[in-house]
Amino acid sequence: MQPLLVHTPDCRTLAVQTFGNPAGRPVFLMHGTPGSRVGPLPRSTVLYHLGVHLISFDRPGYGSSDRLRGRQVAAAATDVRTIADQLGLGRFAVVGRSGGGPHALACAALLPDRVHRVAALVSLAPHDAEGLDWFAGMTPSNIRAYRAAERGHQRIAATMEQRARRIRENPAQLLAGLRQELSGTDQAVVADSGIRRMLQSNYREAFRQNADGWIDDVLAFTTDWGFKAQDVAAPAWLWHGADDQFSPVDHSRWLAAHIPDATLFLEPGASHFSSFKALTPALKWAAGASD
Repeated sequence: MQPLLVHTPDCRTLAVQTFGNPAGRPVFLMHGTPGSRVGPLPRSTVLYHLGVHLISFDRPGYGSSDRLRGRQVAAAATDVRTIADQLGLGRFAVVGRSGGGPHALACAALLPDRVHRVAALVSLAPHDAEGLDWFAGMTPSNIRAYRAAERGHQRIAATMEQRARRIRENPAQLLAGLRQELSGTDQAVVADSGIRRMLQSNYREAFRQNADGWIDDVLAFTTDWGFKAQDVAAPAWLWHGADDQFSPVDHSRWLAAHIPDATLFLEPGASHFSSFKALTPALKWAAGASD
């Protein structure tokens, strides 16, 4: 399926894909890290049943979207507004999973006249979140990557570019490399052959060009986001698996305590990849009537 190419005012190209019912209620889906516009999402029949017009796009540097060097998390709001204007959308909802969570919250904070609901599943909290031990309960591989990112681009670029090349050649390698850090619940989720095929297609597309999107996501998460959690004015639906170690559960607890109108759902026994199953109820809620 060929993407729609949307051109930004600063002369970049964004690769956009739409799914579900074109006449349905518009919901933007922000993909994970690493990820792409063809990442995890419900089947088209489910989206039609929900009455959802789903819009997904490759963040800058991923898939077929041009890089935006030095981007903040906040930059997602500008790109979403550009895409929405191109598609003729007024108000819409935004859902983000994993690394897409902060980007979804950026849209809700910075586009208050457009975003009527936001959902963030297994999201990170801001790196400078007061009172939060940001690394507590996090997997060693994520700690290493984020600690390196704190010291700058050159600390992570070569390593991540090498990993991206290997994953592009064999997308199953990313999951294989994570296997030692996957909880029993996560292992059960990714054992499903359909889930594995979908993830492998997602990672192959994510690294179609190089590792720039992945590098820039990690750098963005460890610097100032460009907005505050308190700026999220829309109702927020937060979901987290209690056993998540990739994005520790205290991150969503912190977000719930600082976003003015937030509801937090903690699922006992669930982990990071369990969020795939939570995506359908998140989209159903997000597509609820705008006022």
